[in-house]
Amino acid sequence: MAAPPRVAVIGSGPAGLYAAEALVKQTDGNVRVDVFDRLPTPYGLVRYGVAPDHKSIKSIARYLQRVLENPAVRFFGCVELGRDLTRADLLGCYDAVLYSTGAMVDRRLGVPGEDLPGSVAATDFVNWYCGHPDAADHVFDLTAEEVAVIGVGNVAVDVVRILAKTADELRETDVPEHVLDALAASRVTRIHMIGRRGPAQAKFTTKELRELGELPGVGVHVRPEDMDLDPASARLAESDRQARGNVKVLNGWTAEPDPALPRRIDVRFWRAPAEILGTGRVEGLRLERTTLDESGRVRGTGEHETLPVGLVLRSVGYQSVALDGVPFDDRASVVPNAAGRILGPDGAPIPREYVAGWIKRGPTGVVGTNKSDAAETVRNLLEDFDPDGPRPGGTIEDLLESRGLRVVTYDDWLNLDAAEIELARSLSRGERVKLARWDAMCAACHPE
Repeated sequence: MAAPPRVAVIGSGPAGLYAAEALVKQTDGNVRVDVFDRLPTPYGLVRYGVAPDHKSIKSIARYLQRVLENPAVRFFGCVELGRDLTRADLLGCYDAVLYSTGAMVDRRLGVPGEDLPGSVAATDFVNWYCGHPDAADHVFDLTAEEVAVIGVGNVAVDVVRILAKTADELRETDVPEHVLDALAASRVTRIHMIGRRGPAQAKFTTKELRELGELPGVGVHVRPEDMDLDPASARLAESDRQARGNVKVLNGWTAEPDPALPRRIDVRFWRAPAEILGTGRVEGLRLERTTLDESGRVRGTGEHETLPVGLVLRSVGYQSVALDGVPFDDRASVVPNAAGRILGPDGAPIPREYVAGWIKRGPTGVVGTNKSDAAETVRNLLEDFDPDGPRPGGTIEDLLESRGLRVVTYDDWLNLDAAEIELARSLSRGERVKLARWDAMCAACHPE
């Protein structure tokens, strides 16, 4: 009887773990799946992208935990493709390799002043308050009273909400202690959330948007003239449920909020960043009024205004980055594929290599979208697998040992998990407090 297929999954976020789950289910457990991550922690954006005050969404980790506890699945943390292992290494040890590394960088605005200190990718800010070890030592200047968040998607809403909340309101979440201290010292009192298009075209979900109006001590305002919809936008607001809900919520914020409230959020539509101003650091943001042309494209009107902000957080979308040796479409920022099968330069599928998640389809959908996406890829992977064909002869255990790599196993991760829960108990803070620095995380994984 042929040995079960051995599959390497690169990335332990939702896409990778849903792929591991699909592999187990579609083979009735007759499979061996090794999940690799460069971090010592699994769960990807569930741990490092979901806002800390959204505990119900973060509970998805409990579901994904069951995948890692399946006997057919193993976790290899602190192993990075391109640094510790090559594409050839993986293909020498596994029948198939499935890449699910997500989208790791923000898109740029492409305006003057974008690289000034104080102009920051929202990804960096999210990583910081979510306790990502790569961002543990980042410093964000929160001494300015006014801040701009460019973007009108759910990530932008998360960033605005975290900035608008007090440290006491975040104390029961899992934000690291140094982040909580920095937020407690924040002097931010006015936050501008800026969109190039109108309210009907905004990408945030109505549930996320509504939360802004429920924050204690915070007034939310939308200029009445920004809510005037052109005919195309009006049709969109009538036909699309999300657009209709968003417009309804936003129309409820057109009255001036109570000036006595300590913090204020201004949601500003029909504004495009034209230039980030400052000498040495951010001192302002110049915006151009926009409109839609006949084809629905954004165009500037030549009318400008300047906001006196000291911090600009750019949240205009994510994009994936190329993986070492793996084909990549630089224009679309995805691995070229057909239903998960990676395509070579000639357009033909490359044997034994697959993709799932954002690196497959781009940064679209919600966490659950990755489940059906991964299942599609896995169906094709298993359809291609020939149990009677040539099989790779190497083993990952021998390869890792030969290179002296100390990996983080699932049991090691459980040590870190327990340390974070204990830290929260010692600080009288919620269910857990994240360890955010590499040395502390590794020490917790491998207690002596």
